Amino acid sequence: MKILILTIGSRGDVQPYVALGKGLQTAGHDVTICTGHLFEKIVTSHSLPFLPMDDEMIRLTETPEGKAMIEGGGAAFKAISLVKPMIARMVRDAWAAAQTVTPDVILYHPKTLSGYHIGEKLSKPIILTMALPMYTPTRAFPLPITNFTLGGWFNRLTYSMVPMISAPYADVIGAFRQELGLPKRGRFLNETRLPNGRTTPTLYGISHHLIPRPADWPEAVQAGGYWFLEQEAGWQPPADLTTFLQAGPPPVYIGFGSMAGKQPDKLAAIAIAALQKVGLRGLLATGWGGLQPGDLPDTIFQLKEAPHDWLFPQMAAVVHHGGAGTTAAGLRAGKPTLICPFVGDQPFWGERVHRLGVGPKGIPQKKLTVANLAAALTSLVNNPAWQQQAATLGQQLRAEDGVGTAVQFIEKVVRL
Repeated sequence: MKILILTIGSRGDVQPYVALGKGLQTAGHDVTICTGHLFEKIVTSHSLPFLPMDDEMIRLTETPEGKAMIEGGGAAFKAISLVKPMIARMVRDAWAAAQTVTPDVILYHPKTLSGYHIGEKLSKPIILTMALPMYTPTRAFPLPITNFTLGGWFNRLTYSMVPMISAPYADVIGAFRQELGLPKRGRFLNETRLPNGRTTPTLYGISHHLIPRPADWPEAVQAGGYWFLEQEAGWQPPADLTTFLQAGPPPVYIGFGSMAGKQPDKLAAIAIAALQKVGLRGLLATGWGGLQPGDLPDTIFQLKEAPHDWLFPQMAAVVHHGGAGTTAAGLRAGKPTLICPFVGDQPFWGERVHRLGVGPKGIPQKKLTVANLAAALTSLVNNPAWQQQAATLGQQLRAEDGVGTAVQFIEKVVRL
């Protein structure tokens, strides 16, 4: 069957779908991924057809307006007005992709704001997909972006907030539906229900070892394991990185992705000072939107980019912002983890890591200091219980076939 995958965001929002696309392709299906221009190479390098989706909204996060939007405050309202025309282009690109592919089923990340409506227009099955259990109400844990819990029915109630996420862009979505010739829908569209009232098939790329399946999830919802993309064939590390890794004991990885905020140099200074204070070697990831460390001592290496599945097994521990993909990669490598959350679901993963016994309690980036980071680093590399539990969890995650389970689920949905 022909499958169209719609996703947008950072690398963590794209790379798992490439892994899933490869699995579907191996199973004999024709797969096309429609995503931002930034990730065309990663899609095509794995022999998957690529179609472009406007990603100016993602690039906005690297501008002063975008950073202010992430950090909240009055600038967030201004940013919404900047984003609306970008979203309009994004959803039209998704529709153009659907017209090109004429898919039998559409897999979509809700960030794309289009998959639900395109499926309705084409009368084709849709599957809502994410690496975060955010769209399915449960009593087991609250909406992962709320960062608080009172348990039971209150946890389930927090999911009523989900339709509010896209509500500011309801006029853009409404105009898109009108272009498709679809009837009007309310501002607070509930994507967990199909137009016929049934539960929207939902596939979460997460492991039950991190989040046990809640008893109150419907049958149409599945979380069967992570979608890991294996190391690219032929990739070789830079010579200076190899030299650094061989020059001493395993370093601690520190990287905050595109979540370094408006003062990445300040975060870099804290990380460097903390590593030096406790006498640890470190590797600072400074890719797109990452840290800006300036001059570094010989015990700290500045890394632009390297595959996590190659890099993390060589670390003593990992410290990061708590993105779902980075969290999964660090735990799969069996490494103790410290999460310094910034926004969104990152505190959720920080709490989950601590609860699993594979690292200390997270330190929010706004509260990060040399003293508390140094103390956490010392515990991270010297706590045998965390090291053992992290190694055990890593073995469990490596044994899972998340992609294979997802392929079976997708095929089942289409057969129904």
